[in-house]
Amino acid sequence: MTSVAARASVQEGRDRYRGLALRRIFLLAGLSFALFASVCVDMALGPANYTIAEVLRAMFDADAVSDQLRVVVWDIRMPIALMAVTVGASLSVAGAQMQTILANPLASPFTLGISAAASFGAALALVAGTALVPIAVNYMVPINAFAMAMIAALFIHFASTMRGVTVETIVLLGIALVFTFNALLSLLQYLASEQALAAVVFWTMGSLTKATWPKVAITAAVLAVTVPLFARQAWALTALRLGEDKAASFGVNVRRLRLSTMMTVSLLAAIPVSFVGTIGFIGLVGPHIARMLVGEDQRFFLPASVLCGALLLSVTSVVSKTLLPGAILPIGVITALVGVPFFFVLIFSSRRRAW
Repeated sequence: MTSVAARASVQEGRDRYRGLALRRIFLLAGLSFALFASVCVDMALGPANYTIAEVLRAMFDADAVSDQLRVVVWDIRMPIALMAVTVGASLSVAGAQMQTILANPLASPFTLGISAAASFGAALALVAGTALVPIAVNYMVPINAFAMAMIAALFIHFASTMRGVTVETIVLLGIALVFTFNALLSLLQYLASEQALAAVVFWTMGSLTKATWPKVAITAAVLAVTVPLFARQAWALTALRLGEDKAASFGVNVRRLRLSTMMTVSLLAAIPVSFVGTIGFIGLVGPHIARMLVGEDQRFFLPASVLCGALLLSVTSVVSKTLLPGAILPIGVITALVGVPFFFVLIFSSRRRAW
């Protein structure tokens, strides 16, 4: 009887796990459908509004539509819509893995200083005309932003390798970088001409309007390379959420995993920010929504983070076109308005439950 009861208990556990996995798969499918719908709506909205049917026809049967509709959808609106998807997914995955390796619910590219460093790098190009990479003068703004973001990431990386540095120290270093680069940015704004000041302010607000197919391709390529790397480490990253000691007892090299993940995340966060400017809170909000939907298992948490971040920024792009008719609001402003209330909810909820 004991063995029969044990087998029944095991089978019940397996059935329960299959049901849970199936529910998570359905959630991921629902997020994918919602993302596709949001992208279609994003491409339908603009100075000339089109129906969803017209957009779908232009996407899948371009020869059956007018030249104007084909050009608007493929050359103007689709790069912007897909840039929102790739940037949102990249920032969300970056935030998700930062929260995982640092065991901190507030970790993200925005809160660890990477976005602030990118803003300062772009301001150097816009205000002082300084190119950190002289051979790329024609692409001075995105190259400067990427270079400064990677410098900040490398600083955090090398500081984390020092003896006695804890996770809390890394977070404090990130906060110090945020204040440092924001102060330097304010100094540049004070010294800038009116034209340069306007350009800096517009860039720091974040915008998708300058998206092009090459930028989309680069961002998508980085995402396509880094996500499989995280997927290969899914088991180790999931174990790390149980604590360093527990992960180490499972055979995980915690130090190496944390350092490799930090470097990969830095690249994943620096590329999108260098193209579209400062977009905060996607890397904070997206992972938390994914975590609430599918839990901590990286096999589901990772794709959920990709879809939640992409969906959030895609919906934000739609909202930026609809709040003021005839105007497209800076997308960074919209994400901040959405993210700040969520930030407060997260702070107050953390008082009632342990992270």
